[in-house]
Amino acid sequence: MTTLDLPADRTPASAPAPVPEKTGSPIAGPPEPPERKVKLGGVTREDVLTVFGALTGSLALDWLLYERVLPFSGAFGFLLCWYLLFLVGYTLLGRLQWGRLLVRERLASVLAWSSGLLVVALIADQIGFVAMRGMEAARHANFFTESMETTAPLSPITSGGALNAVVGSLEQLGLATLFAVPLGIAAAIFMSEVGGRLARPVRTLVEAMTALPSIVAGLFVLGVVIITFGFEKSGFAASLALTVMMMPIVTRAAEVVIRLVPGTLREASYALGGSQWRTVWNVVLPTARPGLVTAVVLGMARGVGETSPVLLTSGFTTQLNGNPFADRQVSLPLYIWNYVKMPYPGMVARAFAAALTLMVVVLILFVTARVLGGRRPGQLTRRQRRRIDRSAREAEAAAVAARTQALAGAQ
Repeated sequence: MTTLDLPADRTPASAPAPVPEKTGSPIAGPPEPPERKVKLGGVTREDVLTVFGALTGSLALDWLLYERVLPFSGAFGFLLCWYLLFLVGYTLLGRLQWGRLLVRERLASVLAWSSGLLVVALIADQIGFVAMRGMEAARHANFFTESMETTAPLSPITSGGALNAVVGSLEQLGLATLFAVPLGIAAAIFMSEVGGRLARPVRTLVEAMTALPSIVAGLFVLGVVIITFGFEKSGFAASLALTVMMMPIVTRAAEVVIRLVPGTLREASYALGGSQWRTVWNVVLPTARPGLVTAVVLGMARGVGETSPVLLTSGFTTQLNGNPFADRQVSLPLYIWNYVKMPYPGMVARAFAAALTLMVVVLILFVTARVLGGRRPGQLTRRQRRRIDRSAREAEAAAVAARTQALAGAQ
């Protein structure tokens, strides 16, 4: 078989042609720019400038309408008109640079933020007003260490205080919590775990009690406990009225939290041979403990500020009464209601100081509920995680020691 000799400068037609290098050739295109990271969410400079422009333009237009064109007056109308003009201006400015859907989304965000800022501003205004009016009495130590037993309406501000009201509120709230929490949690367990034909009537009754006016609860305890059974007005009767107000709050919140417990935990308990009672006691309630604490604190925050039930059931007194089961006893809301209507600056200052104290107590309760309720049902605390880690380390060390001892014995 003969072969055909080709010259060195010639290649077969089937051989691939060498690809020319693109570096430096005019055919090669420009290098691609680096990728830009798109930031989702947040606030851009365009958003800030749009809001600022809408605020400034609406304020100028509002001032022109109120001062030069329309015969309107009043701060409330001016602020309301400014807000409406701001929304219209923000929509128009946004439509010039964004799409229709994006404008709707930004407008909804502005409405939500402005509503939140309005609520915060109103709360800050109320707290500031109460603090300014009550700081004259609250800055003196006697306000928290003395009662009003020896204080006259024209006595100096350094005489008398709200010790009797603070003690009465704490005792009445403690007794009401002692009565309402077991009943409320038991009702929540019955509705969520037991069920049956009576679950629906109980739920309807709890929902009706949630909307019950507080004065009706006071009248109920007044008519049944004081008039019918002959008990005297006392802190105990007031705590019963507060129990009627607190129990539906605790029940509804506890029912929601118990329903959040995963059903697989109940099934695992039943599979291990646990009864319904032991499942609820050892599985459901420990898992829902943070939410149950939140429910209890919310109920306490509802009961600590009630006035009309306490007025009808405990009466009013200027003396310090540490026994809630005998004689009249005053609370902070009743203390405020009695002294704020007096035409004496000292008494009004004491009432505002008591209101500031009550606001601090409610704030502490709500912050406590937020902190304790931040953990989801079934989530372990730091202490529980540390205990589990410590147990795991101890078990691992024991296993290593046993293995070492077994190897030593084998040798």
